[in-house]
Amino acid sequence: MKIHLTSVFVDDQSKAERFYTETLGFVKKYDVPVGAQDRWLTVVSPEEPEGTELLLEPAGHPAVKPYRDALVADGIPIAQFAVPDVQAEYERLTGLGVHFTQEPVEMGPVTTAVFDDTCGNLIQIATQPE
Repeated sequence: MKIHLTSVFVDDQSKAERFYTETLGFVKKYDVPVGAQDRWLTVVSPEEPEGTELLLEPAGHPAVKPYRDALVADGIPIAQFAVPDVQAEYERLTGLGVHFTQEPVEMGPVTTAVFDDTCGNLIQIATQPE
């Protein structure tokens, strides 16, 4: 068994597509219309095009807003992405205008930082322990 797909709820799929591809550097894998307005929109790491997909899922369900609002209010990230160097990625993303709610912090064997994905979520980046 392995993780094939996971998702984050987004307020605007077009805005999320731009942020996750142009700013974060993911690559669009699928973009299939679903209904009148929504899309099955997934992105993947350019390093693993056949790897785990991230579904940029419409946030229309009534449970989504209170759930995400509570996580953001408590500073809890909804997802975590691995990067080789958190400080370097923090500097790159800050230079692109990304707002961080937590600057890089060493936590034992890992370093983490948290940013706002502009689509209603906090995302954590982290180095992986060796």
